[in-house]
Amino acid sequence: MKLIDGKAIAAEVRSEVKLRAAAFEAASGKKPGLAVVLIGSDPASSVYVRNKINACEEAGIRSFCYRLPEDTAEEEAEELIGRLAASADVHGILVQLPLPAHLKEEKLLAKIPVSKDVDGFSAENIGRLARGERAAVACTPLGVMELLKRSGVDPSGKHAVVIGRSNIVGKPMALLLLNADATVTVCHSRTRGLAAICREADILVSAVGKPAFVTADMVKEGAVVIDVGINRTEGKIVGDVAFGEVAPKASLITPVPGGVGPMTVAMLLRNTMDAAERCL
Repeated sequence: MKLIDGKAIAAEVRSEVKLRAAAFEAASGKKPGLAVVLIGSDPASSVYVRNKINACEEAGIRSFCYRLPEDTAEEEAEELIGRLAASADVHGILVQLPLPAHLKEEKLLAKIPVSKDVDGFSAENIGRLARGERAAVACTPLGVMELLKRSGVDPSGKHAVVIGRSNIVGKPMALLLLNADATVTVCHSRTRGLAAICREADILVSAVGKPAFVTADMVKEGAVVIDVGINRTEGKIVGDVAFGEVAPKASLITPVPGGVGPMTVAMLLRNTMDAAERCL
């Protein structure tokens, strides 16, 4: 078993982005810019936004943070996104999810221009990904692909099993693996014979949000195990994988914390840099 060090790989990506940001500023006379919109006071979202802003500062990306109250009207949020869409200083726009219940996620995300959709959540970017075309891709699954690449794992010809079918992780993860020539099976809450399917995986990706959901009897010897889960239990952060029992069977495995998590912010920075460079 070998650990995939997400912190170290994320640090490499962030260093590369910092160099690109400096080159962009030298060529254009201004910094690449990321606007983050946070509506409401969800504690986890506030932490995520703070981490993203700090990462931008470290990488040489200018951040614009807009914190709106919980009761913000849909029209007000749309107007703000419209102004950011028109701003030449803003190259990427991120609306932090989840939104307050009265706001329609799809409607607000649709206001972000495809060229500034650094989260990869727009219908057009998802469609491009499904067609195997160049697209901005959701940061967490994109981060998983970068972990695999930098760990020497080529998905081509391998059987990849993805547990989870969310629009944020599961579906784009499956498409990315498919585009990398893996044979992909997507499992979810209604999948029958889940353990048997998982035991066939050369690459097993879990994104279900249930602590210790993936146990040793679900993993074949030598599999690459990617744990996307972030679950808080008894004051600790743990993944979807029962790490202690699964790790001895895996050839490579991501820990939680310190595996996929750091890659999400790193890939957001890279997506922002990609969007900025398209404007040169």
